[in-house]
Amino acid sequence: MGITSQQVQPNILLITTDQHRGDTLGVEGHSVVQTPNLDWLARSGTRFRRAYSESPSCVPARRTLMSGREPSAHGMVGMTSVAWHPAYTLPGELSRAGYQTRLIGKLHLQPKRKRYGFDHLELADTQYEYAPDDPDFSNDYVDWLRDQAKAPSIGPAVAHGVNANSWVGRPSHLPEHQTHTFWCASRAIEFIAKRDPSCPFFLNLSFLDPHPPLTPPSLYYERYMSQDLPEPVIGDWTDEVDPAKGADVMGWRLNLDAQRMKQARAGYYGLINHVDDQVGRVVDFLRRQKLLADTMIIFTSDHGEMLGDHNLYRKTFPYEASARVPFFITPPASLGMPDNVVSELPVGLQDVLPTIFDAVGVPIPEAVTGRSLMPTVRGRRQSEWRMYLHGEHSGHYDYADGAHFLTDGRSKYIWFSQTGREQFFNLSADPDEMHDLTLGPDVPDLEPWRAELASRLLDRPDGVVKDGRLISGRAHDKLLPHHGESGV
Repeated sequence: MGITSQQVQPNILLITTDQHRGDTLGVEGHSVVQTPNLDWLARSGTRFRRAYSESPSCVPARRTLMSGREPSAHGMVGMTSVAWHPAYTLPGELSRAGYQTRLIGKLHLQPKRKRYGFDHLELADTQYEYAPDDPDFSNDYVDWLRDQAKAPSIGPAVAHGVNANSWVGRPSHLPEHQTHTFWCASRAIEFIAKRDPSCPFFLNLSFLDPHPPLTPPSLYYERYMSQDLPEPVIGDWTDEVDPAKGADVMGWRLNLDAQRMKQARAGYYGLINHVDDQVGRVVDFLRRQKLLADTMIIFTSDHGEMLGDHNLYRKTFPYEASARVPFFITPPASLGMPDNVVSELPVGLQDVLPTIFDAVGVPIPEAVTGRSLMPTVRGRRQSEWRMYLHGEHSGHYDYADGAHFLTDGRSKYIWFSQTGREQFFNLSADPDEMHDLTLGPDVPDLEPWRAELASRLLDRPDGVVKDGRLISGRAHDKLLPHHGESGV
C-alpha cells in the first residue's frame, strides 16, 4: 500500500555515492572511518546489511537503479557505454506523478545529457575537463570550478595528476569548498531553496566520491594518515601477486607495500568522511527549512571497492568488498515509522525503484524485477522475499574473470563463467571471505546452488546451460541482445 489520498506525498532525496564499500560506515562497525551524519540517518530508519550491486560497476548498476530491473533484464551485464532508451525510469514516472525531479552530480548513462525523466540535470560524471565541441564530455562542475578558481582552462580539478582509476592516494590540491563533493551539496541546497513549493521533489544527489582519484582535501587525508589503518584482508584462496607489479598505477591485481597501501586507504576513507560532512550540510538545510520531517532519504552506492583485499583493487568482482554496498532508508519522521531497524534480507539496487514507488503511491511497472522494501520499513514482516539474489559481471580487466554469484545473505556461491571455477563462502561466520569452503576438507553440497543458477541462466542466448548443467567457456559479454531496450 502507498500513501492515502489524504496524505501529502513525501519529498524523496536519493543520495548515491560511487565505489563505496558496504563496510565503510561507522554504523557498520568500521574501526576508523568517521560518518556521523550517515550513521544518524541509518539509525533513523532501516538499514539493509546484505545489500548488493547486481552488476558491480558504474553503468550497469546505474541502469539497474534507474529501471528497477536486474542486469540480465535491462541487457547490460558488464561495464561499457552505449545508448539506452528504456520505456520508463525512476525520475520519469515520478515526474509523471507530479514530482519536480533533479539530478545533481553523476548519471553516467548514454546519450550524454539525455534527461531520462529528470526535469533538469546538473551533470558532472567526472572531474575532467571537457572539449567545448564534444558534448559527451560536458561537465557542469568543471565549468563552475574554472570560474571559482580562476584556474587554467585545462584540467583544474585533476591538476594533482592522479588518474581516475588509480590506487595512488594523496591530498587534493583544491580547498574543500572547490571539490566536486562540495559542489554537489551546494547545488542540492540551492535546488531545495528554490524548488517549486507547490509539489514534492525528487532529488538524486549523486556524488563521485569515494571513486578514485583518492585525493580528499588535506584535512581528511592527514586525519587518516595519522592513524593506524586496517590492512587488507587476504584469503587463503587468494592468488599470489608479485609485489613489483604494484608499480602499475592502473593495476587491479595488487601487492602494494605498507606505505602506499596506507596512502590509498587514507585517501579512500578521507573521501567518505568528506561526503559525510557534506551530506550533513544538506540534511541540516532540510531541517532548517522544516522539510526534513516530510522527506524520505535513501542512501546507497553503485558498487564497492576491493581496496587491496585479496590482492585486488577496483570493482566488477563478485566479492563482498566490490559487490556489497551501503543501503538504508530514512522514512519521513511525520509518518511515524520505526527507527533503528536492521534487516538481513538479500536486497539489491533493483529494489530501490519499487520501494520509492510503493512509498509514494506510484504504480510499479510490470517489467520491474525488484521488490518494494516498504513493508520492512513500516515495521512489518516482508512476506515471500526472494531466497537468493543473483549478480554477475562479464570479465572486464581480464575476460577470464567473468562471474556469476548467488547469495541468500548468509552464504555466497560464485561461478566463474569462463573457467568453471567455483567458490563458496559462509558469510555469517566469515564476512571477509577468508576461507573458500570448496578448498577445505568438508566441501559443502553445491548442487542446489548450481541448479538455482542454471535455472536463472536457462534462457540466455549464449547457451550457458545444457541439460540443466552450467557450461563454462561460453560467451559472457557485456551486452545482451536487448541492451538498448527501446520500447521495453
